[in-house]
Amino acid sequence: MSQAATTRVQHTIGDPLSDDPVVSRDTLEEIFSDIQADLRYDHELNGCLNCGICTATCPAAHYYDFSPREIVQLLWTENLEGIYDAMQEKIWACAQCYTCAARCPFGNSPGGLVMLMRETAIKHGLQSAKDVLRPFSRVLLKVISTGNQVSPDMIKPDHFADWGPNISKVEAPLKVLRQAIPVPTLNTTETSWEVNLKTSIELYTIWEMTGVLDQLETIDENLFDVITDIMDEKREDWEDWLEEQDEADEDDED
Repeated sequence: MSQAATTRVQHTIGDPLSDDPVVSRDTLEEIFSDIQADLRYDHELNGCLNCGICTATCPAAHYYDFSPREIVQLLWTENLEGIYDAMQEKIWACAQCYTCAARCPFGNSPGGLVMLMRETAIKHGLQSAKDVLRPFSRVLLKVISTGNQVSPDMIKPDHFADWGPNISKVEAPLKVLRQAIPVPTLNTTETSWEVNLKTSIELYTIWEMTGVLDQLETIDENLFDVITDIMDEKREDWEDWLEEQDEADEDDED
């Protein structure tokens, strides 16, 4: 007597009480396919004993509705609806400390899998990704347009409230203090340090060629337009500078 065929794949999609799922199966399959197609996927997911060691040692699991074991189980069983549901909120609770990866007896990396799910959420423009990343728009603008992240003029009582109550005490004369720094490139409050024009354009080109800007346009189209305008001006300035250098060289030869 033959045994019934078994599979770890979860085929139940959508609300079992309704014939119309909230999200189409094609969309769910496309999202999972993008996660699974990443080269890191097979290195991060090797199986699951369902032992719970990852969740027991996870800092985020103690404070949020988040379980590394649940993430692994959803991906291992290919529970498409569960994966999509986790991408709405739960994956954003992970602190990326990778304690789970260090403790898993199977060599899984739930934190690494969460990273793949986050990247896919951004690629597909999920609302959860937009909501999570929106507060960092000013930081992102700084990084892409200046080559810096947090600059002194951003450290104000109204910003970064998650830094705690002491941030409200920041009322120092930043420009005066920065001028006292002996390194000339640090005498600025608009950036952490001065990044020259060529470096800024090279960084922007890297983000452009690697698809970072395409992801940004999906998440925040207005910010994408602002950054594009800024970098178009910088590229024009760079071209002008190169022309001036060529003219100077020709004059020297004459």
